[in-house]
Amino acid sequence: MSKTILVVDDEKAIVDVLTFNLKKEGYDVIAAYDGESALEAAARKPDLILLDVMLPKLSGFDVCREIRKTDIFTPIIMLTARAEETDKVLGLEIGADDYITKPFAIREVLARVKANIRRTSLTAPAESAPAQSGIVVDMERYDVWVNGKRADLTQREFDLLRFLAAHPGKVFSREELLREVWQYDYLGDLRAVDVAVRRLREKVEEDPARPVHILTKRGVGYYFEP
Repeated sequence: MSKTILVVDDEKAIVDVLTFNLKKEGYDVIAAYDGESALEAAARKPDLILLDVMLPKLSGFDVCREIRKTDIFTPIIMLTARAEETDKVLGLEIGADDYITKPFAIREVLARVKANIRRTSLTAPAESAPAQSGIVVDMERYDVWVNGKRADLTQREFDLLRFLAAHPGKVFSREELLREVWQYDYLGDLRAVDVAVRRLREKVEEDPARPVHILTKRGVGYYFEP
C-alpha cells in the first residue's frame, strides 16, 4: 500500500513541485494551504507531514503543537525559510521530527521523507527495558510505561528509547543515533538528537536534570542505564 504525505505550504508553486516529485516516487499526496486546513487533513493520519512554518490562520509551529496534543504520532518535517537557530530548535522542541530550510533541493526532501517513512514502517519483536528500571516499552501498542504510568511520547522519542533500552550500557554517538534511530544515511543535524534526548528525559526521568536512565557519556554520546 502506498504511503500518504500531507504537504502544507501557502505557496502553491511549492506544493505543486513537492506533489509532483512525491507522486513520482509512488506516494499519495494531500495538500493544504493554511494552518486550519492542515489540522483537518492531519486528522486523516497521513504517514508523514511536510509542514511549512509561515502559514495563514495558524503557524506551522501552532499546527505542530496541536497535532502533538492528540494521538497522532505522524512524523513531521518542518519547512522553513528562517535561518535563525532558535526557530529550528523550537520546531524540534514542540515535537517536530526534523526540519529543512528553504530553498531546498528536492533530492534532500525526498531522502528525508524516505528515511522517516522507512523508520516508522519498521517492524520489530517486542522489546522492553529491564524491569528494575521501571520503564517498559510495549512494541505491539507503541506505548511506554514509567513506574506504572503511561508516558506520552512522540514516535521519535519512542524509537529513541526503544533503541537505547535494547542496548543497555552501550554508548552511542549522536551520529550513530542519527543513523540507527533517524534512519539517515547521511549526516543530519546533531541538535535533533540532543533535543530528542532532552524531551525524552522530561517524560521518563523523575528528575530530568539528574537523569538515572538516559545518560550522557561526556564527549562520546548517550546510553541507557537500567
